[in-house]
Amino acid sequence: MRALTIKFLRESWQIRMQLCSIALVVAAGIMSVITMRGAYESLYFAQQNHYIKSRFADLWAPLVRAPESLRYRLEQISGIETLDTRVKFQATLDLGDSGVPAQGMFVSLPESGRPALNDIGISNGRYIEPGKHDEVILSEKFALARQLRPGDRFPAVLNGRSRELEVVGIASSPEFSYTVPPGYLFPDDARFGVFWMGREALGAANNMDGAFNEVMATLVPNANPDAVMQQMDDLLADYGGYGSYLRKDQLSHLILDNELAEIRVMTTFLPTVFMGVAVFLLYLVLGRLIRTQRGEIAVLKAFGYTDTEMGLHFLGFALLAVMAGGVLGTIGGIQLGKGLMGEYARYFDIPDLEYRLSRRLLLLSVAVCLAGAVAGAMAAVRRAINLPPAEAMRPEAPPRFRPGPLERSGFGALLTSSGRMILRNMERKPFQIVLSSLGVSLSLAILVVGMSLVDSINWLMDLQFRVIQREDLMVTFKEDVNADARYSVEHLPGVVAVEVFRAAPVRLHAGHREDEVSVTAMDHDTHLRRLVNDKGISIPMPASGIVLSERLAERLQVANGDLVNLEWLGGRRRYTEARVSGIVKDFMGVSAWMNRSEMQLLTGDPDVISGAWLSVSDMNNPALYEALQEMPLVAGVMSPDFMLETFDQEMARSMLVSSAFLLGFASIIAIGIIYNNARISLSERGRELASLRVMGFHRREVARLLLGEQAVVTLLAIPVGTGIGYFLAWLIAQNMGNDTFRIPFVVSVQTCITAIVIIVLASFLSGLAVRRRLDRIDLIEVLKTRE
Repeated sequence: MRALTIKFLRESWQIRMQLCSIALVVAAGIMSVITMRGAYESLYFAQQNHYIKSRFADLWAPLVRAPESLRYRLEQISGIETLDTRVKFQATLDLGDSGVPAQGMFVSLPESGRPALNDIGISNGRYIEPGKHDEVILSEKFALARQLRPGDRFPAVLNGRSRELEVVGIASSPEFSYTVPPGYLFPDDARFGVFWMGREALGAANNMDGAFNEVMATLVPNANPDAVMQQMDDLLADYGGYGSYLRKDQLSHLILDNELAEIRVMTTFLPTVFMGVAVFLLYLVLGRLIRTQRGEIAVLKAFGYTDTEMGLHFLGFALLAVMAGGVLGTIGGIQLGKGLMGEYARYFDIPDLEYRLSRRLLLLSVAVCLAGAVAGAMAAVRRAINLPPAEAMRPEAPPRFRPGPLERSGFGALLTSSGRMILRNMERKPFQIVLSSLGVSLSLAILVVGMSLVDSINWLMDLQFRVIQREDLMVTFKEDVNADARYSVEHLPGVVAVEVFRAAPVRLHAGHREDEVSVTAMDHDTHLRRLVNDKGISIPMPASGIVLSERLAERLQVANGDLVNLEWLGGRRRYTEARVSGIVKDFMGVSAWMNRSEMQLLTGDPDVISGAWLSVSDMNNPALYEALQEMPLVAGVMSPDFMLETFDQEMARSMLVSSAFLLGFASIIAIGIIYNNARISLSERGRELASLRVMGFHRREVARLLLGEQAVVTLLAIPVGTGIGYFLAWLIAQNMGNDTFRIPFVVSVQTCITAIVIIVLASFLSGLAVRRRLDRIDLIEVLKTRE
């Protein structure tokens, strides 16, 4: 065995704890790459595969009702490749629940053959048979939540008439990979599901014989989507068309795409932080190793070892730490990736959703490891290569011991003798102290950012469900009905107060810019649902004009007082204009509001409503829910309390997992930096500390000199890390939002205190490990070391 190999093995063992700490930092970085990038690729692959197999549509166009004979004219639209029609509506289910009844989205299937678009993938059971009008196929998430399987039967209220349906299959569809009940923010698999039935059976149950109320289409390559949508909207205008929309606005696709975008951001951010820390630690450890081995380097060069051999020898330490971390990170990343895909499978109903580690990603991880090793070791290795043998035979020039700027300013006079020694040692290596403090600051910032997301979401949920949505129940109707329907709702058992609203689809035009939204119209004296801005301040509903959410106003580039053109997509499809009478910064959706009387005036429609907000005396009144189920005009019933309960249940688990990851990652960075700094200081100052022990200093006093420096590094990192965390949390709040959900900037005092305590605890544990090594130091052996 060559001398350099023996030396490498012996010294690797001597600095094994430092190499292990670096390997853990590298492992955390590689783990984040393998986990997040692997999850991104796996999720994207499963999504695209599902879309191809099901022939996922490019365009949808809902409407009130149109005869099937219109289909031929729709197929002649330039740019349409494949077109299909269907019947789709919402109904309540009678599953023997107490409280808010479950709801179902009923979607028609052709009884002979499979759908031309948006086909379903059956995972259990079979397809419906022609002529069997009571057969139904369930979405997989709802079937699992309700423990329903093929052969089971259950009652459903279809158009006011109760029917018993038989489950013949369990299936999934890309349209409903993320099934959110109307008005909800998150899936509620036990209270909402998708039900596929034969076209004839569903049409007859909803007065849609020979008719349809939704169009789906795929487009030919290079088609102009806007032109296709315009032609389709013109054809459907006389049949109550609500306006067509593209795949990018389809709810399940939109949410999945947003999730993929967030993963891409995390895949860039986390590995960069961890590899940066690893490079810094390698620079410190190898730099110290080379400084203490000047004599050995000189001897080896004198015996004929080349610069290349010496460089590769010291580079080997970096490669050992980084490659060990790479292997550990890859193994851990695969396991975490599988766990993460399991979490995604709880929310997204996508077949073959499993973690896949691609060869390209594995090679990328190896390349990242090698790049990190070379970057961290290069400066130290270059120093070893460029060190002439004659120069290396001489001891390194001793540092100049003189008062630094802080001590000369008089600050040192305020300190004890031990404090002045710590201050002088820090002032001799300011660059290392700054970088060490910055590394610990980053770990603190990671904790602040992670926990601030919990603060933001909790604040947002409190705003949405306790300040804005103050009703006990929200009842939606199948279609707009006369406003006198409110009196029927008022007389339901246990109803204390009723406030009505109307929701109407509209296309807003401001110059060449346009956007489609649903305008919610309510009375000016509404109390159960309020307009509230980001400060939690209630805004009165103006008597005239239209109020826009800030995101919508930015997209249209309009301000208060500007005129916007309104193209109403339902009813009489009138073209009107309204003045922007308010802009509200909110965090949910892209919305618009106006006074109900103003909407009636602009649309020219009679006084109609789309639903009602209810205040009830008893949320557990079964008579109320039975009465709502028996009302033919009711499409769905929602409870903000149940929505918040569902959110809390889902988020509690997700937040626990993410917090554990952040805690582990941040602790690894803090411990890696502080432990290595203390070990390097111990190695460099071993003779000095041993001399102090011989002179009569107690172990505790010597430990205070060594670890006091690390304590100062941690204390300097606390305000810097908190500031960085605040900035990153603000940056995320500014850039992480989308059309469905935006994150407010909220960082609580409790979050900052918790993050600081965790970092201080990590620093304490690092110091404890070094203190044990300091207590076992061999004074005689250290004092025999040549200066």
